[in-house]
Amino acid sequence: MEVFTTKLESVLLIKPPTVFEDFRGHYVETYNRKAYFTAGIPIEFIQDDISVSHRHVLRGIHGDTKTWKLISCLYGSFYMVVINNDPTSSQYRQWEAFTLSDTNRLQVLVPPNFGNGHLVMSERAIFHYKQNTEYDRAGQFTLLWNDPALNIWWPVSDPIVSERDQGRTPDPRRAG
Repeated sequence: MEVFTTKLESVLLIKPPTVFEDFRGHYVETYNRKAYFTAGIPIEFIQDDISVSHRHVLRGIHGDTKTWKLISCLYGSFYMVVINNDPTSSQYRQWEAFTLSDTNRLQVLVPPNFGNGHLVMSERAIFHYKQNTEYDRAGQFTLLWNDPALNIWWPVSDPIVSERDQGRTPDPRRAG
């Protein structure tokens, strides 16, 4: 397992502990508690979530003040942005981008007070994340993906986004 620091304090880029490929296909161990704890990542994950989206769908930027997330791409590829949303941090509102795919198998560890969003670059992608708290939409913040004050570069100028991610109040009859 390899762990790399990023320009954002506490955000880590991780190459999983086991990636094996032969004539039959691939085998990837996406998480091993002992390996992560040994690497200095002693986070107790309690929930796993998956979202499946198609090309040019942009989800996020969402986060909260208490949740650690371990994010990976199970299928396809996506461009992911992580942004520091902690007003007490010297890196407040700074962001960094990563490309995660089913071929590079990289993971990003996102700490509390950081938001993350992703844009699907392949025909379809499966976005997977582990988190150390139960999902609480009411406790989340949303940053606009195209906020000019953030100046985030995205590979697509007109992505497919939800009402929430456009800054509009979602229709309560539809899932968020």
